[in-house]
This record gives sequence, structure tokens and C-alpha cells, in this order.
Amino acid sequence: MHEKPLEVLRRDGYVILKGVIPAHEVGPVRESVADTVRKHTSLPLPQGYVTGFLRLNQAIAPYLTDPRIMEIVEELFGENARISMLTGMINGPGIQRGQVHADWPYNQDQYSRVRAPYSDVIMNLVTMWMLSRYTKANGGTIVVPRSHLHSNAPRQGTDLDPDSVFEGEMQIEGDPGDVAVFDARTWHSIAPNITEEERVGVIVRYAPWWLNLNPLRPGSRDRSQIVDDSGGSDATDPKVDPLPTSIYSRLPADLQPLLYHLVVED
Repeated sequence: MHEKPLEVLRRDGYVILKGVIPAHEVGPVRESVADTVRKHTSLPLPQGYVTGFLRLNQAIAPYLTDPRIMEIVEELFGENARISMLTGMINGPGIQRGQVHADWPYNQDQYSRVRAPYSDVIMNLVTMWMLSRYTKANGGTIVVPRSHLHSNAPRQGTDLDPDSVFEGEMQIEGDPGDVAVFDARTWHSIAPNITEEERVGVIVRYAPWWLNLNPLRPGSRDRSQIVDDSGGSDATDPKVDPLPTSIYSRLPADLQPLLYHLVVED
């Protein structure tokens, strides 16, 4: 019997959806995203990284409510789910392996986190939009299958050293237009890119309405109290840039309800 994507996600901690962006459409999306990341990256290339990506580039917007994505989101989170973060990325030639980690709010190195041992609840769903082909050679993301079943995440000074190579780890491979969907608890890391080509992608995270996203928002009271006053920074805790009304108003109507919480007046 063919397994449903959500069944695979629950079992392995991730699942790959094929061809979410049609093959004949993904090329222009990739070039647009790559150009924007190169112009606005907050990290030095070859590792391009742009938070709040929709405020600068809307090329991926028409695809973010694909029925296969939303079926998983709605099954996990019910009505009124939101997009918590959206980041454009380039992993260029020469990038080295990163530390294995779980994503916010499970990452124990961040100040705004659910403390380990955490409950068996999915609070954030990570979608990795492959705009280039993802291969082992160009640094397809390292993932540790079924690591989402643990109640903690790798952290330095513990038995789960994030610099370790973990038993059973593998790399995500896929075609341009595919989307890898992760439970945010699933351990993963950047992999080395030993090719001469950039690997381009967008990371979009979906969350339930009840998850407090204010610690992600610079200038909010929660961000100040939980992150800034505790010694955190944008380097340790993720941030989400606001979305101007002028951009929001031009987005697809079925996408707007997932983003209203980010909107600010121009």
C-alpha cells in the first residue's frame, strides 16, 4: 500500500514531495531567488542567507499553498496555520559541513526555545524548496532519520555532540521543484559542497496559530525579554523581518491568511 506523505513524515521525520514547482517553471524562480540572495545576503558568500525573503522577492509565493503542502499543514495544525519564517539560501562551492541541530523552537542553543526534554509535539514544520538539483556532491542537506523521536537535540558539552557524524545519517537528494518537508525536531545540518555550482533553495516554515512567534520579531516585547535581555542576538536566535503592506496586498489571496501576522504599514 502506498504510504501517504504524512505517514512517512511521522515515521522518518521528513518526506520529499516531488515536483511541487513544475519543471518548466522552476528555472526562472531559481534565477530570481539566487539574484536576490546574492544582493541581500546577511552572510558572506558562498553561504547566502536572507531572512524575511518575501519582502524582497515573491517568485515562490504562488506555490506556498500547494495542496500537498497544505494537506500536511492542516492535518498537523488544523485551521489558521501561519508561515513562521521564510528564508532564501545559497550554498556555494567550498561550503563545509555544519553542526547537526534541530530547528526552532527545539534548538537548545537558542534563547527562545522549548527546553529539553521536550514533549512529543510538532510545533513547527520546515519545508525545504529545492530550486537546484540537490545531490551528495553539492551539499544536499544531511538528515538523521527518526531523530525527531528523541526528546532532545544535539548540543555541545553533552553526549550528543553536534560536530559528530551520527549513525544512520544521510543526505537529501532531489530534483529542482521538489520540496523536502521536515518535522522541526529532526536533526540535520549543512553538507559540504564539493562542486563548482551553487545550490539554491528557500526554507519556509509553517506553524500552528497557538505558537508564540513574537520572539522571532525584532522590536517586540517578547524578543527583547526572551532573547535580547538574555544575551542572545540574530546570530543565535532566528529573526523574521516584517512584510510591508504593499507587498502583502499583491500576494495570492489564499496565501495572505498565512502571513497577516507579519504585516506592517509601509
